[in-house]
Amino acid sequence: MRRERLTPAEVRRIALGAQGFSTSRPRGPITRHHIRRTLARTGLLQIDSVNVVARAHLMPLYARLGPYPVEVLQRAHAKKPRMLFEYWAHEASLLPVELQPFLRWRMERARRGEGVYKGLVHFAREKRELVERLYKEVESRGPLAASELDGESGSGGWWGWSETKKALEWLFWCGRITTHSRRPSFERLYDLPERVLPRYVFDAPTPREDDAQRALVNIAARALGVASEPDIRDYFRLKPDVSKARVAELVEDGVLYPVEIRGWRHAAYLHKDAQLPRRIDRAALLAPFDPVVWERDRAERIFGFRYRIEIYTPAHRREHGYYVLPFLLGDRIAARVDLKADRKERVLLVQSSHAEPKAPAHTAEALRRELERLAHWLDLDSVLVMPRGNLAQQLGPIK
Repeated sequence: MRRERLTPAEVRRIALGAQGFSTSRPRGPITRHHIRRTLARTGLLQIDSVNVVARAHLMPLYARLGPYPVEVLQRAHAKKPRMLFEYWAHEASLLPVELQPFLRWRMERARRGEGVYKGLVHFAREKRELVERLYKEVESRGPLAASELDGESGSGGWWGWSETKKALEWLFWCGRITTHSRRPSFERLYDLPERVLPRYVFDAPTPREDDAQRALVNIAARALGVASEPDIRDYFRLKPDVSKARVAELVEDGVLYPVEIRGWRHAAYLHKDAQLPRRIDRAALLAPFDPVVWERDRAERIFGFRYRIEIYTPAHRREHGYYVLPFLLGDRIAARVDLKADRKERVLLVQSSHAEPKAPAHTAEALRRELERLAHWLDLDSVLVMPRGNLAQQLGPIK
């Protein structure tokens, strides 16, 4: 598809189509095949420890595939033939194993102390003997958790970690160890890459740094469909100079086409594989870390949707709630809901619900169906709508 200009409606449809929302949810059992196809579109799944509704990496698949057995994803991550691995991409991420060679340059830079928290770099240099001793422990006894090596796993950011956890995370960042699997508590088990990755991946040649970066930019641009250079850069957290150089090369190669989009401050690029769906006819609850909305400036440009995560905002200053999920309806974000899975009471709590300006008349009805579907997927018995927000009265009560 070649275009010189795109309208806002075309941009929305291209972006959503690139992320897998232009087709219906699959019928029948969800298998590894569906996971693989979805990852071929999104490129990765961001990991986050917050579990207010469900773990962050579980939700993008749910939004695109509907209720699916989480065990299918868990097996793809932890069982042979392994399909996914963990590394730093868009923050901590689950990625197709085939991408591991294209991230080795980042691992090598980490070993040189680049692209890593400076405090962690300083720690690793000061504690080299501890780092090497723990590497030998994983080598001889892995897979191992940090808590098995020193009796504590730490909490919070790296500043709250034990020395063992810091050393293991440094080794992980450098690619010397990787995630074997995770416990139900979400604690990592570490092992050597050669025992975790498929042999064909571990033995694959390491691409040149610029070739690997170009591959990542290509994946990001294809996943976005149409995007500015900062949008593309953000997908794999690349440095501006790296991203700008690789984008320019892909334009020269005919992979990206410059396009004009009214109101965009930065130049826009259309990927050669992008499609323009005639319409988007989907309803989905999006996690805060879904690629459709994780870059807040892009979400505002495309959907006119101003979105901020308010987890770290004091309760009395929150505008929409603690853990707010945007509600996609057609090619627009029609509402947002602050959700919490009360697993003890087996209830999905809708702590607030707000319709967006110009939300379609059937927004409440469509959202009600999605909340019921989500509750069932989470193995909860009911949905309780609290009386907060301009959509609450239309939504509730829900069984």
